[in-house]
Amino acid sequence: MLAKEIRRLIIKGRVYDLGQPYFPGMPHHPNHPPFAFILTKKHGDVMYANEVSAANDLYATGGHTGTHLDALGHISQKGKLYGNLKASKVQSYGGGLKKVGIDATPPLVRRGILLDVARALGKRVLPHAFPIGPHELEKTAIKEGVSFREGDTVLIRTGWAQYWKDPVKFVANASGAPGLTLEGAKWLARYKMALTGSDTTAYEKMPAHDLPVHVFLLKQRGIQLLEMLNLEELAREKVYEFLFVALPLKIIGGTASPVRPIAIC
Repeated sequence: MLAKEIRRLIIKGRVYDLGQPYFPGMPHHPNHPPFAFILTKKHGDVMYANEVSAANDLYATGGHTGTHLDALGHISQKGKLYGNLKASKVQSYGGGLKKVGIDATPPLVRRGILLDVARALGKRVLPHAFPIGPHELEKTAIKEGVSFREGDTVLIRTGWAQYWKDPVKFVANASGAPGLTLEGAKWLARYKMALTGSDTTAYEKMPAHDLPVHVFLLKQRGIQLLEMLNLEELAREKVYEFLFVALPLKIIGGTASPVRPIAIC
């Protein structure tokens, strides 16, 4: 991104944290492991000179647990990954995914766009399994006065982040969560965005038994997905254009990485 564009996007120097907090019992998709945490040493367990002590911890998580970015190789169809790679040729349990693992994703510095679909439709939170298609996306963009450019990060707000402290309600495994339909994803992809994300568990409308939006965006178009974002503060202040920054971890062969994205405006 050109320095001139960065200076244009940053007016106030205000930073918005778009990541959700991690804690034992936090929401996680049934396909992925939960987050686990424990202090391995409390202050006073081991003492240095002059009564100095250090606390230490151990945590375990999955790449798709919490706010995260999907790698291009996360999804396959008929044994093929993005770029027509044969999955069997580039994957192993010990080495992960070659060429399309999360380590292939560079630090992300992009123009960001927020589409607050919930607000545009007059809702605090979108209903369960609400389908977001071209009509809803176009109505939101017009209402906000935003336009799309090639290489953008486009973030979709459903309001679902308000349920983060209620894991059963947030995951909505039985009743489904709002999200993009395949038609909605195709409408957005016309603008050649670099990546997109939302505040729900799986970005697309759930349930989605064959993950059509994931297949289309990741496998067919090479557009990476951010999931479980916290877009509430950004939406509350009606910040619809900003500088987006996210730094995925260099996990060799990883199918995703936890991230703590920020918006700067």
